[in-house]
Amino acid sequence: MKERGYMKIIFLLPDMAGGGSEKVVSLLANEYVGRGINVAIMMFAGNTVAYALDERVEVLSVAPASAGNMCVRLGRVRRMRAFFKKNTGAYIFSFSTMGTAFATMATWGMRRFILVSERNDPNYCPNAAWRDWAYKKADCLTFLTAEIRDYFPPNIREKGVVIPNPIDDTLPRRKNNPREKTVVAVGRLETQKNYPLLLAAFKAFCAEYPEYDLHIYGTGSLEAELKEMAGTLGIADGVVWHGFDPDVQEKIINSGMYVLSSDFEGISNAMIEALAMGIPTIATDSLGGGSRSYIKNGENGLLVPVRDAEALAGAMKRIAADEALAKKLSDNAMKIRDKYSVSEIADRFLECVEELT
Repeated sequence: MKERGYMKIIFLLPDMAGGGSEKVVSLLANEYVGRGINVAIMMFAGNTVAYALDERVEVLSVAPASAGNMCVRLGRVRRMRAFFKKNTGAYIFSFSTMGTAFATMATWGMRRFILVSERNDPNYCPNAAWRDWAYKKADCLTFLTAEIRDYFPPNIREKGVVIPNPIDDTLPRRKNNPREKTVVAVGRLETQKNYPLLLAAFKAFCAEYPEYDLHIYGTGSLEAELKEMAGTLGIADGVVWHGFDPDVQEKIINSGMYVLSSDFEGISNAMIEALAMGIPTIATDSLGGGSRSYIKNGENGLLVPVRDAEALAGAMKRIAADEALAKKLSDNAMKIRDKYSVSEIADRFLECVEELT
C-alpha cells in the first residue's frame, strides 16, 4: 500500500447538505487530512456543504440533482470519470447507493478500488436493482450492523465488514444542569422518520405533562404537512420547528429527552449523538438493528416497537416521571463515546483498504 502521505481518498455522496451520512463523511475527511492523507469529497447531485471541513479537504460538485434527466446523468458520469482518471490510484469511498452505480460506470475499464458504505436499511432501497449490480463489482462493503450485512447474498456479504458510525469527539457533555421540559427530535422531515408517530405520541404525552414542548430540528418535503397535522391534533402551540441547525448539539444538550421515531434506519447519527451527550433517549427498534446495536433497553436508553404511538408515549412518560431513570439512562449512554471514537472508526475503514491492496 502507498505511504499515507501520498494516499488519496475520494468520498462520494449526493451532497453535503446535512444528514447522518454527510456528518460521518465530514468527520472522517477531517480525521484523514489531519493524518496527512489527501481527501476529496465529490458531490454528484448538489453543491451545498452544511458541515465544517478542514481547508485541506478538496470539495467538488460534478452535477446538480438530475430529476431523472438523462443528459444530466450522462454529464455527471463523464465528469466523474475525468476526475477519477486524473487521480490515478485514489480510493473511492462511496456513501451512496446510486453513487456506487455512477462510480462503477465512471470507472469502466479502469482499475479503481471502490469501497461502499451501506448507510440504510436495505429492505427499503428504492434502487435495489442498481444497488445489487454495483455492489457485486465493489471491492469492499461496510455495513452498520451484522443484521444489515446478513440481508445480502453470500457474494456480497463475503466482501463485507461491520463498521458502526463514529462519534464526534467534540460533542458537548451533559453536566449537572437542570433538565429542560423538552422533547427533541433531529432529522429530515421525510416519510422514513415517521414524524406523524411522534406528533401523535406527543399529544398523548402532553395530556399528562402539558409543561413540555416538542422541538424538531430538520427540513424536508413534509414540513407543511406536519405543521398542519400538529394543528389538527391541537398541539401546534407546543411544537417548535427549528429547521436545520449546524449547532444543534449545543441547543439540545439540556433537553429532557430525545426521541427517534423512524420506521427504518441504518444507524441514526443524531440518535448516537444524543446518547453520547447524555440525553435520555427513546428509539424505535426498527429493522436493521441500528438502534439496538447502541441501546440496551432500560440501561442506556429505551426501545419501543415501530409505529406504536401508545408505546412511544408510554416511554416518554416513564422518563418524565422518573428522574432516577433519566439519570441512569444519561450516565450509561455517555459511555459509548469511548467505544466509537472517530480515530477508531477511521482506522477500521483504512484496514479494509490495507487488507485488499
